[in-house]
Amino acid sequence: MKVMECQTYEELSQTAARIVGDTIKKNSGAVLGLATGGTPEGTYRGLIRLHQTENLSFQNVTTVNLDEYAGLSSDDPNSYHYYMNHRFFQHIDSQPSQHFIPNGHADDLESECRRYEQLVKSLGGTDIQLLGIGRNGHIGFNEPGTPFESRTHIVTLNEQTRQANARYFSSIDSVPTKALTMGIQTILTSKRILLLISGNSKAEAAKKLLEGDISEDFPASALHLHSDVTVLIDREAAALRP
Repeated sequence: MKVMECQTYEELSQTAARIVGDTIKKNSGAVLGLATGGTPEGTYRGLIRLHQTENLSFQNVTTVNLDEYAGLSSDDPNSYHYYMNHRFFQHIDSQPSQHFIPNGHADDLESECRRYEQLVKSLGGTDIQLLGIGRNGHIGFNEPGTPFESRTHIVTLNEQTRQANARYFSSIDSVPTKALTMGIQTILTSKRILLLISGNSKAEAAKKLLEGDISEDFPASALHLHSDVTVLIDREAAALRP
């Protein structure tokens, strides 16, 4: 696990965008694993700038998102379909047919999980997977206790995760209780993983991850089992770094 400390969130975001951009320059048909939430927003802004100022093209890129809330349609402003379209996809030259996000509005969610897992497998996994980390160590929506061998599955979100995401909704009661997520083993099939950790609120999680203990009680610790993980961490998140 390679750790790169950045002074600010903006530096972290620019560095992440450059790493993803370099992946695309080396392989114009790269498969990108994408994440949502507050932390990667700066990375998407950075990639948009690279598209606008350096002609970085996404025309042949395939994107595969980590997760989606169960019960939300793709046009719901709180869905991850909506997030990706408005924060990233509509600003670049990518092909909508090459964007893949779990369908949280599917009639049969178990079947959707199997379909999505097979899709990731058919693509050969992702060339680079962008990740954030939850305060409780979750990656994707894999909550503490998720088996490391898990594949794409339905998860019941714990209260801490729902509280952390409530700022995007009108109230905590509006936050879905379930989601579809790539499993930990699915994430680990990526050729390279780029983990972004930013802000004081993630300092405890960063400390626990970098201490190196591996346990299903802390899902992000599974990343120690991967051979090519880069952690980008800003100064605030690194405050308790061992």
